[in-house]
Amino acid sequence: MNAGQRALRFMCEGSALVGIIDVPERPIQRGVLVVTGGPQYRVGSHRQFALMARALASSGVPVMRFDVRGMGDSEGEPRPFDDISADIRAAIGEFFRQIQELKEVVIWGLCDGATAAAFYAHTDQRVRGLVLLNPWVRTPEGAARATLRHYYLSRLGELEFWKKVASGNFQWGASASSLGNQLKLAAGDRDAALPQRMLASLGCFEGQVLVVLSGDDLTAREFGDLMANNELKARRVDIAHANHTFARREWRDEVSELSANWVMSW
Repeated sequence: MNAGQRALRFMCEGSALVGIIDVPERPIQRGVLVVTGGPQYRVGSHRQFALMARALASSGVPVMRFDVRGMGDSEGEPRPFDDISADIRAAIGEFFRQIQELKEVVIWGLCDGATAAAFYAHTDQRVRGLVLLNPWVRTPEGAARATLRHYYLSRLGELEFWKKVASGNFQWGASASSLGNQLKLAAGDRDAALPQRMLASLGCFEGQVLVVLSGDDLTAREFGDLMANNELKARRVDIAHANHTFARREWRDEVSELSANWVMSW
């Protein structure tokens, strides 16, 4: 299906935000809003957001990407990921003004953009779905537990590890000190604010949720552990060997295809 692009400039609490919509020739009634995370703008690492938007639009899904305040081409002061709800609301409002066929929105986010999306979704009835890639729920305790489970234990099964030990090149003192620090952190408070807020936000959301986790990423492992220890109504898909930003073409293509198929499946 043919698709065009439409540049946008809209307001959020006195600041002008810049965005772009990939508009299909015949848009379906469900659109995708991409929320960026961290010091990131609307194109995305490795042009992931732009390429995905074009792929979804070719299937009939309108996709809007935008720069939050203080990022990219948008005005205003930068703010933390848990303080961009007004930006998301303004973007959704503009999305509906631009695409008359639109009835509902799926928010798509990576890392702390995914976390911001989850914090916002339950506050807006227009949001009926979430696609969350490697959501950020980092705490020192959570990182320590994930490192212990997914790094130190896996190292025991690696041939290179035992070769280092046999050759005398393994630094027992430094490794023991590091492991000790991780153990202390892992024994800390498990009711950290960020993971609990994430669980509460998703628990309040009545729409559909897709979680996509990279196979080679500590942030993904932390969220995977959170899912394993709590009941979340979400479909989970793991992409083996992928890094945090899905840097390879095959990983980006898999995410795009997965997102398009899921958005159009319900």
